[in-house]
Amino acid sequence: MAINPNTNFTAGLVLTAAQQNRFPRGVMALATSTTNYVVTTTETIATGMTVTFTAVASRYYKVTYYEPTITTPSTLLGFVASRIRLTNASGTQYQLQYSQTNAATSYTVGNNNFFVGTFSAGSVTLVGCLVANTTTGTPTAGRSSTQPSILVVEDIGPA
Repeated sequence: MAINPNTNFTAGLVLTAAQQNRFPRGVMALATSTTNYVVTTTETIATGMTVTFTAVASRYYKVTYYEPTITTPSTLLGFVASRIRLTNASGTQYQLQYSQTNAATSYTVGNNNFFVGTFSAGSVTLVGCLVANTTTGTPTAGRSSTQPSILVVEDIGPA
């Protein structure tokens, strides 16, 4: 992963466009949801977890998908998998995280996936997906107005 950091700035010198373009550009896309989501055994885009932005091929992006509360199935080794994917629920996977129980009872945990990398230039759609290996005990993604789920894309600088 090549990094192209900025230079030191000295008083009296001219600030160039190339130097300006090395700064991060910040948030490129943001989605939030306060609606609870019941996780099924079919991988699906979680409610509200879709973003689209225009990527520049020579820049790094940090993608974060956060679910404040995941309740696992209530079976031994029951799990909920969360993924960051390109375009749709069967698109290229960029990140995967499991929340799994080691007993025949459910448990609740926060879930945070992130990916750092580049994309091809142009319009890019990313999605946050959830799937469970069983629906025993009703696995859910719990959300509220004070604990929303978040899918955010940040431009963090040049490649």
